[in-house]
Amino acid sequence: MNNKVELEKKSEEIPLEIHPFEPWVPAGARVLIMGTFPPQPKRWSMEFYYPNRTNDFWYMMGLIFYGDRNALLKPGSKDYDLEKIKAMLTEHHIALSDTGYMVRRLAGNASDKFLEIVEPVDFHALRERMPDLHTVATTGEKAADTLAELTGTEAPKMGKYVDTSDGLRIWRMPSTSRAYPLPLADKAAYYERLFGEDGHSGS
Repeated sequence: MNNKVELEKKSEEIPLEIHPFEPWVPAGARVLIMGTFPPQPKRWSMEFYYPNRTNDFWYMMGLIFYGDRNALLKPGSKDYDLEKIKAMLTEHHIALSDTGYMVRRLAGNASDKFLEIVEPVDFHALRERMPDLHTVATTGEKAADTLAELTGTEAPKMGKYVDTSDGLRIWRMPSTSRAYPLPLADKAAYYERLFGEDGHSGS
């Protein structure tokens, strides 16, 4: 048995996981941010996107929209304020989903490098739910590559975008994982450019 067959057999022995969250689609969603897949439940601090406290996403969004990295935490706590998070996303017309719907964790962790996307999200059905959608941002390389396959486009370089033939702008943003070696303020600067140039967030 060659190595490729052995790897495929080993992969098939790993249990499949289905995405635990429904896409977050507020009324009038104009921007869709797409990661890859949530971490294992043992790493969740809430039942919502980017639930791991060691991920910079909600600290970054607090910095961008409130000027305070801790703005989306409960006062005096390290816990996320989910109601405030949802209110912020609704106010700024930001939807959330992931590019993976069914996956296998080949190394038993949250690393994209060892994540096999068995079935991607139904992007076209998701998009139909957002008639005002103009902009999509992927948070990292694997999400960018997966979305490129789904849309028949090239994955843009980091901080850049591609336009689809039907008017959608797709950006590739830096990963908000702490494993990605970029300071929080620098990550926020990339996303601020996305929101600022496209002008699709805000009231």
